[in-house]
Amino acid sequence: MMTCLKITDPVALTLAGKIALGEIGKGPVLELLEHAPVGDGDFIPDHPSRLFHNAANIDYLAGTNSMDGHLFAGVDVPSINKNKTPTTPEEIKELLAGLTKLKGTAAVDSAYMTYIQSLGPTPDQAVVKKTVVDIETDFLFLVPTQTALFLHVNHSKDARTYSYLFNMGTRIPGFPKWMEAEHAEGVQYVFGKPFDTPLGYFPKHRTLSEYMIAYWTNFARTGDPNQGVSKVPTLWPEFSSTEHPYLVINNKITKSSVKHNLRSPYVKYWTSTYASLPSNEVSLMKNT
Repeated sequence: MMTCLKITDPVALTLAGKIALGEIGKGPVLELLEHAPVGDGDFIPDHPSRLFHNAANIDYLAGTNSMDGHLFAGVDVPSINKNKTPTTPEEIKELLAGLTKLKGTAAVDSAYMTYIQSLGPTPDQAVVKKTVVDIETDFLFLVPTQTALFLHVNHSKDARTYSYLFNMGTRIPGFPKWMEAEHAEGVQYVFGKPFDTPLGYFPKHRTLSEYMIAYWTNFARTGDPNQGVSKVPTLWPEFSSTEHPYLVINNKITKSSVKHNLRSPYVKYWTSTYASLPSNEVSLMKNT
């Protein structure tokens, strides 16, 4: 495998994964991403959920950006980034139909009610648009990450587990005022970019970067983000099988930044209610 990778033309490999731009708008953009893991029984011997026993002795830190799904939602439902264009119930249902197509119509109605029922009869459009981002963030990033955290802690043998939510406001211009952390925006702070290019950042960004570097380097050295040579702003408690704390990461980290049960109603919906719905293929087989 290493020999194959070394002699492979990187340009050819990149072009092999190009997105079919003509297909955008015909379904969730996620389906157009061609490079994806394949459980081949060799390099990936089984479904990842059944492999966590191999990480039982490895400390684990994982989290999500608060609006990780915005990058995808902005393509799937373009109206969310247009202040003067309302986002309609039909657009939301169409998005959900694409995300849940393996489960059929019942899943669309179920998911729609889970996210919309608390908004009231005439919700503010900013809330509606943010809800679309929440849907894709939960489905693509947050729920899978929380699932992985639970799997790790349930298989752990003296290894530590930590959960976080990064919600620093976006630095990307032109986005709506309600935007928080876009996909991958935390990376610049972990690697200290606000210190490398100071003119492009404000002091609050350097504060945030200092916090993240401290937690991450402590974790790399000791397996505990709180223990090491770097001082941290507050204690980051362990995620456990009975307690599910997470650290909200931004430039104002205090004791109150430790929260519990990250979006638990939605995690429960996708991992339990949605997962228990019969698949569309099974329904078709029964009908025939």
